Amino acid sequence: MRIIPAILLAASVFAVNTVSAQDGKSKKAKTEAEESDDLMDMLDEGEQTTGKKKAYTTATFKTSRIVNGQSIENTAKGVLDFKVNHRFGAIDNLNNFFGLDNANTMIGFDYGINDWLMVGFSRSTYEKEYQGFVKAKILRQTENGDMPISLSYYGNTSVQSMPAPTLPAGQEYHFSNRMFYVNQLLVARKFNQWLSVQLMPTHVHYNLVPTTAEPNDIFALGVGGRVKVSNRVSLNAEYYYRFTELNGYSNSLSIGCDIETGGHVFQLMLTNATAMTERAFIGQTVSPWGDGGIHFGFNISRVFTIVKPKEFK
Repeated sequence: MRIIPAILLAASVFAVNTVSAQDGKSKKAKTEAEESDDLMDMLDEGEQTTGKKKAYTTATFKTSRIVNGQSIENTAKGVLDFKVNHRFGAIDNLNNFFGLDNANTMIGFDYGINDWLMVGFSRSTYEKEYQGFVKAKILRQTENGDMPISLSYYGNTSVQSMPAPTLPAGQEYHFSNRMFYVNQLLVARKFNQWLSVQLMPTHVHYNLVPTTAEPNDIFALGVGGRVKVSNRVSLNAEYYYRFTELNGYSNSLSIGCDIETGGHVFQLMLTNATAMTERAFIGQTVSPWGDGGIHFGFNISRVFTIVKPKEFK
C-alpha cells in the first residue's frame, strides 16, 4: 500500500515540474513576444519618423517677387495673389514731379494650383503687353540640410498689342512678331533667418527685333538677395548681367524694401527699369544708373483664399 502514495508523490512532482516547465516556456515565449513587439514598435517608430513630411525651409523671400524679377516663392495652393505694380519716370525730372507724373502700370493675378505649381496672368501698359506664366518647384531646401537649395522653373509667354507699324506695300505684319518668350531657373538658398540669396540664369527670345544687328536670343544671369531687418521688413536687391551685348541697353539693377502688413506686402524700390516683364527689364532697359536713370516704383500684393485647406473645412 506504500507504493500508491509513492506513485502519487512522484506524479505530483512530475506535474509540478511540468507546470513549471510550461510556465517557464510560456514566460519565455511571452518575453520573446514582448521583445518582438518592442522591436516592431521601434521599427514602426522609425518608419513613422522617416515617413514624416520633411521640414522644408519656408519664407526664403516675403513674396513671389524679389524686386522686378521672380523669387523662389510660390503662391500657396488655392490662394489668389492680386498684384498692382507701378514704375514712375526718372526721379531727376523736376518738371514731372520727380517722375511721378509718368507711370507704367501692371496688374496681374497669381494662383497656386497645388503645392508645387503656380500660374499667373498680367497686363502691362508698357507696349500694352499681356503675359502668362508658370512657375514650378523642382527641389526644396530642407531644414536638416539634406537638400541645401531650392530650385524652380519659371517660363512665360507675352504678346504686345500695340498698333501694327506701317509697312511698305505687299508686306504683312504677322501676329507672331508680337510674341516673346522667357525661360528661367531660380536657384535659392536661405542661409539663416536673416539672409537669403538667389541666382537666376535666364534665356529670352524675341520673335522680332528692331534691327538686324540685334540678336533674337539673349542670355543673362541674375543675382538677388534679401536681408531681414525685422519680422515685417526686409531689404532686397537684384542685378541682371546680360552675356549678350546689346547697344543702347543697360543691365537692370534694383534695390527695394518689403513691408508686410497682414494680407498685404508693399514693395518700395529704386530701379533703372521702367518695364515690369522679364523680356523688357532684363533685355531692354535703357536707363543706366550712372546717368541719373533711377526710377521710383512699388508693388502691392494682396492675397485671397479661394479654396480653403482641408483642415479648415
